[in-house]
Amino acid sequence: MYAVVEIAGQQFKVQKDQKIFVHRLDVEAGKKIDFDKVLLIDNDGKVTLGAPAIKGASVSAQVEEHVKGDKVIVFRKKRRKGYVKKNGHRQSFTALTIKDIKASGAKPAAKKAEAKADDAPKAEAKKPAAKKAPAAKKPVAKKAAPKKDAAEKEDK
Repeated sequence: MYAVVEIAGQQFKVQKDQKIFVHRLDVEAGKKIDFDKVLLIDNDGKVTLGAPAIKGASVSAQVEEHVKGDKVIVFRKKRRKGYVKKNGHRQSFTALTIKDIKASGAKPAAKKAEAKADDAPKAEAKKPAAKKAPAAKKPVAKKAAPKKDAAEKEDK
């Protein structure tokens, strides 16, 4: 069983007991947190889609720690101009462990075959107007091959 959940503006595919790193959340380490914006749940092949989120579904997670990512160096230089600029950046992350995925109130997504069956009566209701017979086409005259000049014949 897995779910696609939106956390801090980003979508993550999560499973039970999985550890993920998300952008820094304002929650103390060791606390539990619930995410209600569940976009998709797959329960052994039974897919449930939200529009945009599934009502009643939630993902529970435990905040493990707050960490910093790897250092990224941003270096800019314009040659022969004397312009050099060096910046560094370390992104703050929150380590989460997914504890539970609750799918209460979720209904499975409708099959495509059912959707096609619903479209069939609509197609029968709209009948096209009677088609006109195609107009007869005029036969195209074949062009004769160009005649060779008398001058060319004498050269040979």
